[in-house]
Amino acid sequence: MIEDGATDKGSVTTVRRVGETIRRPAGEWTPAVHALLTHLEAVGFTRAPRVLGVDGADEVLSLLYGEPAFTPWPSVLRSTVGISELGRWLREYHDAVREFQPPSDARWRGQEDEWRPGMVIRHGDLGPWNSVWNGDRLAGFIDWDFAAPGHALDDLAQLAWYAVPLRPIEQQRRASIAGEHTLRSRLDALCAAYGARPAAVLDALDVVQSREAERIERLGRRGDEPWATFLARGDGAEMVAERSWLRSERTVLLGGAGGLSTARRG
Repeated sequence: MIEDGATDKGSVTTVRRVGETIRRPAGEWTPAVHALLTHLEAVGFTRAPRVLGVDGADEVLSLLYGEPAFTPWPSVLRSTVGISELGRWLREYHDAVREFQPPSDARWRGQEDEWRPGMVIRHGDLGPWNSVWNGDRLAGFIDWDFAAPGHALDDLAQLAWYAVPLRPIEQQRRASIAGEHTLRSRLDALCAAYGARPAAVLDALDVVQSREAERIERLGRRGDEPWATFLARGDGAEMVAERSWLRSERTVLLGGAGGLSTARRG
């Protein structure tokens, strides 16, 4: 956990702890994110930061106690217990956010879709690095700057991408996760905890990877941050390669049931 008075620099932003609060640079998307987090607090969803206000150029959020799951992952996240905990958290989040209607003037970071009934506000950055753990308990997810309108299944697909992880062997080894049977078991556990079909998740992930690679190329070449940084370090090309890997492994990941799903992306 970040120490009181210390700063922590991530790939996108730098945060600072002051007492029991976290200070982060605010942006044009911050009012919309605050409306979302305030709604979550109002409906009793506790495993997300609470909004405490704005201090100058910084937003002020409550501190989630625990440790982020950086690589190599903690033992809980390398178990089906941990991956199932992620699936339950996401289901609870989507249930909590389902009735949230964004303010009419809401602006979201990197927004590509206008909100409409049937959509949710996705977290948008569901990687283990944003999950905070107290031992075997998931305290919640931090870093909501990329929250934006989208489909619930795309959130689950992104979580599967990075937390199963549905990535080539080099990325699996960094997380101390490897092997086709292990990946299939973890995908099944995540989907069972959330309540979705693995085939539907793989279908959604194929679209998410394509869209994210295209967005990095488009916004990165326009000079928009952090996509310009993502483009410069090769994230777009990496996503294209990972999409190709996922397609080649689909039948194995589904235990032989490799056909396309007809599930709706709700």
